[in-house]
Amino acid sequence: MTDVIFVYITAGSESEAALIGRALVEDRLAACVNIFPHMQSIYRFEGNIEETAEAVLIAKTTKSLLDRLSTRVKDMHSYEVPCIVSFAVDDGEDDYLSWLRSSVQCEKMPET
Repeated sequence: MTDVIFVYITAGSESEAALIGRALVEDRLAACVNIFPHMQSIYRFEGNIEETAEAVLIAKTTKSLLDRLSTRVKDMHSYEVPCIVSFAVDDGEDDYLSWLRSSVQCEKMPET
């Protein structure tokens, strides 16, 4: 088991996903963000079945940064209740995991 997590986030558009993703990397809350621009979602919200085109972000970070990352996403997000869920990375290539950890570490974390 590692301290690395992948955070799955949905956004209302590719441009919103790009803004959020760039902010997470610039703020060193994620080492990398992958964006999947064309996701079709069907879900229940406030008693209605909705169908919406969305974009998906996968942010690669560490468990210790999840709360700060979630707060930053919620501050920028257009949704009232954004999807922000994390998945533990059980194992991985050592050099990649080291790069990821070093990419999110800095002397002073930015304020959110």
